[in-house]
Amino acid sequence: MNNVFVYIEMEGGKVADVSLELLTKGRELASTLGVKLEAVVLGHNVAGLEKELAKYGADTVWVADDEIFEPFRTLPHTSVMRGLIEQEKPQIALFGATPVGRDFAPRVSSALHSGLTADCTQLVIGDHKDAKTGKEYTNLLYQIRPAFGGNIIATIVNPDHRPQMATVREGVMRKEYAAQPGKGEVKTIDWRRFIKDTDLAVKIIDRQIEERKIDIKGASIIVAGGYGMGSKENFKLVYDLADVLGAEVGASRAAVDAGFTEHERQVGQTGVTVRPKLYIACGISGQIQHTAGMDQSSMVISINTDPDAPINKIADYAITGDVNEIIPKMIKYYKQNSK
Repeated sequence: MNNVFVYIEMEGGKVADVSLELLTKGRELASTLGVKLEAVVLGHNVAGLEKELAKYGADTVWVADDEIFEPFRTLPHTSVMRGLIEQEKPQIALFGATPVGRDFAPRVSSALHSGLTADCTQLVIGDHKDAKTGKEYTNLLYQIRPAFGGNIIATIVNPDHRPQMATVREGVMRKEYAAQPGKGEVKTIDWRRFIKDTDLAVKIIDRQIEERKIDIKGASIIVAGGYGMGSKENFKLVYDLADVLGAEVGASRAAVDAGFTEHERQVGQTGVTVRPKLYIACGISGQIQHTAGMDQSSMVISINTDPDAPINKIADYAITGDVNEIIPKMIKYYKQNSK
């Protein structure tokens, strides 16, 4: 009762990174609350998975292992997750903000009348006082996310309904082994009592999955260009710098919308979240929509004509000047000194 649940998503027979990131955060939340961290696995041929999940702090691993759960289908997943939550009554339930999580987490939330905050960037335990009633609450989940197009950071709480539910995008949270591994105790879900015949009405006949042609989320160095690059032709300088550094190319939404590069390279609230060792922001103003996707970079270097650009507030080094003049100098200097 009142534990922390994390839904474990599978990708190609292995646990999705976002689920391991949520276990890391879930372990932190559960320790703060003094409760257990419980993982929920709905899949097929998942025996032994509890060993990996225990390393990330899972005390309990709930398992429904049957071919009806692989590949993912919305209705059976929703019914089983809803049934398990009603049975076990966790106080928090976390999902990845993936196509799968975005599909069925809102359905579970709606069925439970619990509420759901999407695309959270932070999750923290804290207290709350209702301004209207004066009622005070302790140990609520602060569900923190950008709102109104990223112009503000909203802290959302759910005082009266359980579980408190949230989705988090991949790369937002850290992924690391727990200081103290969980027990990984396996508990079998009696899923047949939650499934109705109508949940199995949809049959998957065939699946065609295309691999990502561009995937920058795991890059150790990213050179990102913004609208300040000026044109698609000038944006090629970003590729040139990335090439000599052995880096990947990223972009702001403004640069993508302007047609400077592909959407798959977009970093930020509506793109991908990255954590490189080095992030070089070229001609990027640094509005919160963008920084939400890269502010966990180990080192940030900004190049901008505006010394007061928001990106400079999080940059470790800020270079003031024209990117079209500075990038060629950086390329030349690197080539001369890397032989």
